[in-house]
Amino acid sequence: MHITIIGAGYVGLVSGACFADLGWRVTCVDINEKRIAGLRAGHVPIFEPGLEEVITRNAQAGRLTFETELEPAIADADAVFIAVGTPPMEDGRADTAAVAAAAVDIAKALKGYTVIVIKSTVPVGTGPYIERLIREANPQADFSVTSNPEFLREGSAIRDFMEPDRIVIGHDDERAGDVLRALYAPLEQTNAPIVATDQATAELIKYAANSFLAAKVAFINEMADLCDEIGANVDDLGRAIGLDARIGNAFLRPGPGYGGSCFPKDTLALAAQAQEADCPVRIVEAVVASNAHHVRRLVRKIERHCMSAWRRLGRADTGFAGKTIAVLGLSFKSNTDDIRYASSLVILPQLAKHGVRVQAYDPAAMDNAASVMKEIVYCDSMRAALDGADAVLVLTEWPEFLAMDWDDLKSRMKSPVMVDFRNLYAPEDVGAQGVAYFSLGRPEAGLEASGDAQVTRLTGTTLQAVD
Repeated sequence: MHITIIGAGYVGLVSGACFADLGWRVTCVDINEKRIAGLRAGHVPIFEPGLEEVITRNAQAGRLTFETELEPAIADADAVFIAVGTPPMEDGRADTAAVAAAAVDIAKALKGYTVIVIKSTVPVGTGPYIERLIREANPQADFSVTSNPEFLREGSAIRDFMEPDRIVIGHDDERAGDVLRALYAPLEQTNAPIVATDQATAELIKYAANSFLAAKVAFINEMADLCDEIGANVDDLGRAIGLDARIGNAFLRPGPGYGGSCFPKDTLALAAQAQEADCPVRIVEAVVASNAHHVRRLVRKIERHCMSAWRRLGRADTGFAGKTIAVLGLSFKSNTDDIRYASSLVILPQLAKHGVRVQAYDPAAMDNAASVMKEIVYCDSMRAALDGADAVLVLTEWPEFLAMDWDDLKSRMKSPVMVDFRNLYAPEDVGAQGVAYFSLGRPEAGLEASGDAQVTRLTGTTLQAVD
């Protein structure tokens, strides 16, 4: 079978490359001539582990091609996937203009029976709307419109496609269902469950799934804040409740709020559509508000932790302004260069406004960050970011940060102070290295240091004065 994918962005490229890896002939079409030229030359425009290898393998085998012309790519296609962006509008609703434009262009090129598959995340009711647009543009066309939402996680997208938890197919025409089942047959043979439903339900599933996961993120972050206030440990709490099979342990680690291309826009879109239906989803609305509040208050936590540590270390100047903070991680999560809705976009400009010099390092996202945050100093390594810093802030859980050389850190920094918003390290281990350590929902750990009059020791959450 021949598959044409409209949109050579994140979803389109991953889906196209993986379909080709399943043995199908795939054409990816995009109006961005520079992007297509780069792909033809072997340059992958996004950071996603394993994607370049899959694209290269299938392009060399002749199963995966890249084009800017739509009509020849659709003429003999069995299925045409629409995988274009649906960014949020000011009121939170998803902007489906690109999906509609793609549908009209597809209509003009249709020849025989073709299945139009909406891969983009769209509001309920988009399928019938797209069908109407195509029929108006080409009344003679023989086609079906289906919904096939994607569930790809940035950083593990190849595995998510090839080993899916489920494949959702929303259709009202059995011919279309047969085509999609044939396309996914290689995965179904490996026991990937297929959920066949109507279009409206398929469109809602994506929003509901992401909103539920976002709720888990917001919940554990609120629990971490509560643990900080009452002296409990969020690691033990998360593990204990996650062992309940009804809850599960996924998304129960606190962090600097959810971000990326899905959770922020999908929660907003679901809330907006529910309001339009006069059926507000109050839990989702609360999740959106909780996440925004959590990210904003992190700046105050950084200031409070750092000033407390500097005071305990006996530094004469404990003010926040004029200090240098090293920041490790800019992307919203590891294994991606995506900074959309990343906490760094909120926290770092606020630090700069407080008069703090920010020295940042990220293995993949610095070019994207530099395009929107000009006030930040970008370093070419973790060590360079640590040089001369008064404190270090961890914002992304990149694996290389786990291999921290604590002696090197202490030799480079003015003060051995770490604020870890990913809970990457065990507090007692970092404290034993002579580093003042603060994380989310767990006890502080510290160090011995000489002040003018006494030595102070921070052990757990108790400050003891020693003559």
